[in-house]
Amino acid sequence: MFPMRLTLRQLQIFVAVCETGGTLAAARRVSMSQSAASAALNDLENLLGTRLFDRIGKRLALNESGRLLLPQAQALLDGALGIERQFSIGAAGTAQLRVGASTTIGNYVMPPLIADFRKQLPQARIELLIGNTSDVVAQVSGFKVDIGFIEGNCHDVELEATPWLPDELVIVCSPAHPLASRQRGRRLGPGDLRAAEWLLREPGSGTREISDQMLLPHLHRFDAAMVLGNAEAIKRAAAEGLGLGCLSRWVVADMLADGRLAPLRTSLPPLVRHFYLIRHKRKVPSAGLARFIAHCQAATPAPGRGQAPADQATSGNG
Repeated sequence: MFPMRLTLRQLQIFVAVCETGGTLAAARRVSMSQSAASAALNDLENLLGTRLFDRIGKRLALNESGRLLLPQAQALLDGALGIERQFSIGAAGTAQLRVGASTTIGNYVMPPLIADFRKQLPQARIELLIGNTSDVVAQVSGFKVDIGFIEGNCHDVELEATPWLPDELVIVCSPAHPLASRQRGRRLGPGDLRAAEWLLREPGSGTREISDQMLLPHLHRFDAAMVLGNAEAIKRAAAEGLGLGCLSRWVVADMLADGRLAPLRTSLPPLVRHFYLIRHKRKVPSAGLARFIAHCQAATPAPGRGQAPADQATSGNG
């Protein structure tokens, strides 16, 4: 058998230096002396026969060899951590998970799912990181989170995307908006929508990507009144009469129910997308992570529980 001289400790220090930019901060992160961290990094470079960093003053900048090693090192460390978690959950009944979720899912869908999971596994500890879809894809790709949930498309070939929950997008506006009264007795056409001002999410968000894909083939262009960084801001701006919003039913269910927003009935095809569960193909799931994934896949949460059914509340978009 080929003797193995590479150690997980060396890889842990290497990754810590990549993330902090120096051996002093890396040593603090892994609870060891700077001299020991420097020695371990030198041993790793000698073992591999290549420099992994360019030395720029006191700063260490990852070079081409280092960039090649980084994802492999992260995968090995993640696998080792997974082994520890896999056996600790059986003994202690605990799980410590980092979950990434895009904005709509993180703010509206995950909290009740996590609460239900904690009822089954009270010792579980879940850190929820919320960003736009591109942020979550980067976190999963870089092994920064154990699992991700997104509302847009995933184009990273290292990740596996599984359709999760269906989600309806609803075009909404203030009840006082001219289009809210113009739609009486008829469905609004592309010309009506094209002439209106729109409230849009920022590029990189799943909602913006999907709304562009679903609406632009019919409208050909948007007259953007404002670009806002989150869905909550868009729905409140729409309620104030600043323009039209195209948002997940999860986001607008409360304001549709109390009449602060009006849904627009249109001649467009139904605006339905899927949320996706994404994970790294080289990710080794712990027992706790596997249990959480199974919990999420089995769940059938719905927006606006206790409110009017969708056909009564919105009359549809299709």
